[in-house]
Amino acid sequence: MPENLIQSGSTEKRAQKRPRLAVLDGLRLVAALMVVFCHYTASNDAWAQPAIKLFPQLHRVTQYTWLGVEVFFLISGFVICMSSWGKKLGDFVVSRVTRLYPAYWAALILAVAVISLFPEVRHVQNWTQVAVNFTMLQEGVGVRSVDGVYWTLFVEMKFYLLFAVVISRGLTYRRCVLFCGLWTVASLVAQVAPNDVLLMWTEPNFTPYFVAGIALYLVYRFGPNLLLGGIVLISFLLAELQVSRRVLRLGYDTTNVHHAIHVWPAQLIIAAAFLFMTMLALGWFNRIQWRWLTTAGAMTYPLYLLHQAIGLTVLHHFRNRVSALPLVLGVVAAMLLLSWLVHRFVEQPVSKWLGKAMKRAMTDLRKHSDPPVVEHRQAPPAVPVQREEPAGAFQRS
Repeated sequence: MPENLIQSGSTEKRAQKRPRLAVLDGLRLVAALMVVFCHYTASNDAWAQPAIKLFPQLHRVTQYTWLGVEVFFLISGFVICMSSWGKKLGDFVVSRVTRLYPAYWAALILAVAVISLFPEVRHVQNWTQVAVNFTMLQEGVGVRSVDGVYWTLFVEMKFYLLFAVVISRGLTYRRCVLFCGLWTVASLVAQVAPNDVLLMWTEPNFTPYFVAGIALYLVYRFGPNLLLGGIVLISFLLAELQVSRRVLRLGYDTTNVHHAIHVWPAQLIIAAAFLFMTMLALGWFNRIQWRWLTTAGAMTYPLYLLHQAIGLTVLHHFRNRVSALPLVLGVVAAMLLLSWLVHRFVEQPVSKWLGKAMKRAMTDLRKHSDPPVVEHRQAPPAVPVQREEPAGAFQRS
């Protein structure tokens, strides 16, 4: 069946009437808070003693909440496919630049200011490091990120670049499925036949989440079937395998004596995330339209960017003056407030300005990329050639 017929009719009309996925915004905030509490209560960076001694009960849970990053990647596959549907490549580039960079620049400037004034947890190596960080490409050129959480942004950018190839041809059901299959196979090949370039671009640890997110959006838009269910199931099994391998390499202890943590809680969290996203794709949460969830979703990205270097510095600075748990809760509240301020007074206005500038740039790109018009000059009209008649031809005989 032609792809234009697959995307037409009642299925497409039903997809266009879908309400805003407010619950997805709430899940994004939950994922961000998972990472925040992991850094504050499972890591020892801010404390004079092992975090497990300060938070003996809470630590049992938060030593696994680094998995909020994996949840982010699962959501990202869904959201990027959804927001790119029907758009041209230029529109996709504009949307990603305006979404990623304004809050990132603000967070980077604040982080540099804080850790320069109080180099207690992290420090600025040199100003070249800071300058390269403004590009968001530092992980690709071997430059240390100013804030540790920035590494995930480079993973996201590689996904955007790969998916942009599909967008350049026009997103269709078939092309998305093909992309999911090819990326999954490439990630498997990269693991059994290691190649630095292939490993860098396929990201085997995280491929299953992006792929599953794309497939789940197709379920949301077109309805479930065996093919999409198979993609989600394979991605889920690969994700469980990858997360089990990651857990075995993890541990949190400043004495470098890594205490063992179990695999099954991490696998349970991943299973819960896949189950929740599957329920969302099937429309189970469409009726939930709480307005505060939209605000929560808007704060998520700034919170993720701001919380680590700045938050850990504050925790470290006041660790001997305030009890550990009240201090953590206070810093989390402060980070949420700071995230809202950055979103409201930096991200929104800068995104509007940057969006207009990027659209003008894309217009110029299209304008000057058109093939040159070849002017065809009309040949001058032919002048009839007069024959010379023999002398006396018109003379009477």
